[in-house]
Amino acid sequence: MTKKENKNITEDVEFGLDSRYSSNKEKQSEATALMEARLERMKNLSKDQIIRAKLMQLRLKMEDYIQHPVYEKHNYFSEFLKIYIDTLYTKRIHFAHDIDITPIRLSQVINNHREPKDEFLKRLMVHSEKVYENICEFQEETWYQLYFHEKLYSIMARKKEWKPKVAKHVKYSK
Repeated sequence: MTKKENKNITEDVEFGLDSRYSSNKEKQSEATALMEARLERMKNLSKDQIIRAKLMQLRLKMEDYIQHPVYEKHNYFSEFLKIYIDTLYTKRIHFAHDIDITPIRLSQVINNHREPKDEFLKRLMVHSEKVYENICEFQEETWYQLYFHEKLYSIMARKKEWKPKVAKHVKYSK
């Protein structure tokens, strides 16, 4: 295989298609057939299978965030929490009852009006262990890691704002 042929093969890897088609029409036809097959298969999934897939996807996204945190002013913890709850429950109030907190407290955490307390994080951790028990392995410390990684990177992203003010109050005496 020549270098040019090898380059063409790897160009379309992101589409999941073999790029050795003789024409764009043939390539498009194959892409359409693949998408139709995927959609047909998705239609036949049970509600349980969909929930399992969403939870596995969430776990992978959370782990990826922990491995490669993003420096920006965005609350990923609450976003992941929303996805987690909305995947499992039709109403968030049911989740609040399941972890024995008030719906108001849950809403405040989700909408970034309050920081989650340690007790909240512990209950979330235990809840996740139970949910993921029959789905896939879930590291029990994941929610804590998410929360504290976000805090750390939020502070570091705003370092230019706070450091001059803080530096005025810090001295080093030998």
